[in-house]
Amino acid sequence: MQMVLNHIRGKAVVFTGHSLGGAIAALAALHYLCILSSSWAYAPAPPVLCVTFGSPLLGNKALSKAILREQWASSFCHVVSQHDVIPRLLFCPLDAVPAHVIIGMQLQQLPMCVLGMGRVGAAVASRMADTNQEALRQLIQEHAGVAAIEQKLDATETRGGSPYWPFGTYVLCSPDGAACVDIPTAAVQMLYATFAARCMPETSTVSPEAAHSCYGNLVQSMPQHLLLKRRLGALPATAAPAVSNYDAGISLALEASGITGEATEAAPARQWLKTSKHVGRSPNLNCASLSIRLGRITPCRAQIEWYKASFDGDTGYYDAFKQRRSPKKFHKANMYRIKLGQFWDGVLSMLDTSQLPHDFHRRAKWVNAAHFYQLLVEPLDIADYHRHNLHRTRGSYISHGRERRYELFDKWWKQKGCTGTGADSGDTSTTAAAARRSKFAGLTQDPCFWARVEEARDQTESAKGEHDAAVLAMKLESLREFERYSSELVESKEVSVDVLAPQSSYSLWVEEWKELKLRDEVRSILFQF
Repeated sequence: MQMVLNHIRGKAVVFTGHSLGGAIAALAALHYLCILSSSWAYAPAPPVLCVTFGSPLLGNKALSKAILREQWASSFCHVVSQHDVIPRLLFCPLDAVPAHVIIGMQLQQLPMCVLGMGRVGAAVASRMADTNQEALRQLIQEHAGVAAIEQKLDATETRGGSPYWPFGTYVLCSPDGAACVDIPTAAVQMLYATFAARCMPETSTVSPEAAHSCYGNLVQSMPQHLLLKRRLGALPATAAPAVSNYDAGISLALEASGITGEATEAAPARQWLKTSKHVGRSPNLNCASLSIRLGRITPCRAQIEWYKASFDGDTGYYDAFKQRRSPKKFHKANMYRIKLGQFWDGVLSMLDTSQLPHDFHRRAKWVNAAHFYQLLVEPLDIADYHRHNLHRTRGSYISHGRERRYELFDKWWKQKGCTGTGADSGDTSTTAAAARRSKFAGLTQDPCFWARVEEARDQTESAKGEHDAAVLAMKLESLREFERYSSELVESKEVSVDVLAPQSSYSLWVEEWKELKLRDEVRSILFQF
């Protein structure tokens, strides 16, 4: 698998599979997307599409949310037949479905010559014939119904239900057409509604094997349904009269998914389908409204800039905030810091739930605004983290304390094509030489600079009392590496003037480091004698 992925890297790829093969295809697509996200950090990645047919559910709600966060949901399309039990099987508790049913579904896909070669196929086929198919349908319908009514699978987990949760777009097929939903909650609800709507005698007798192996015919007939011109007046007489074109479209979608007006699930399915169609403001309108809110929150940012300027000549605003100097100013700056954090968390929440345009994170206005906010406010978050000594209980800020928004903003900035000056951003000397500043930057260009300073100070203090020569050598080498890194930032003026304030943590570390180097030199001279 890895060899294949390496061969197709950088190309537009379509993954596809049926039944368990669909689940494997989805896993391979996720793996490929992870590879692309790391290797194409500075440019748009090539398109990836995964189409599954009759695939079982894959992953829990955490995976679904992660796929939404990474904006990969549009890369997955799951085609599901109306009466196929496999895509709905994992709504049931894992120990409720007989194992031979699952195995039998897979054996149905093998050629008959393979099945006839051994006793396994015959034995499983015999047990499949003895299985009460209606009882199996009722079992799946019961548990899928619970998940649909609850509208979330978390509630069913506590009652021994399924932890599985859908992701991507679901194409719900029937002999009359297909309907699409791309919201996980609506997908759960419609998977139940389409499966439960078996009011027609000719469809209620479809065997599980036939429903699971009918995708070839469904795919062939789908273009005919798409090209078929349906008149809005041709709706069933029993259907509720449409009050608008939107309602008429919902009725057609219900009919295409196999839910007729006589079905008891028609009314709730109509409401669920409306929910799945993003009724409300469009992403572009939400983005415009967000721009207005950004303008209203700008004074908070200006207040923190003023707070920074008031301490630039003494300790710097990082240390002033950490030490809570001038309590009145501190409380105001802290309040504005929290407000700005809440605003940007709200932006990311809207982005996660597809309420903003798909290219929102590539728009220069928002990338620049997020980056400026990060450079200004993250030092205060670092100061707050160390002021509460969380680095001693939780660990390093960079590894254990950094907010998700800052990691995403780093990613946005890299995708824009801007190279940072962080320790992991490549050759800093080349970057500094390419864009030499004539004066110090308004904000330090490495948002985690102060976290690195705090780590260096802790390591310097630890090295002073270290007696193990090997451990001391490692710590000194790490400190020399930070010295080179910080010196390059200062020489290229990629830091703000507050970094060089007389009582700043960085200035204090420089003095501590000089003292430690002198002690190390004296010790080396003494060892020579």
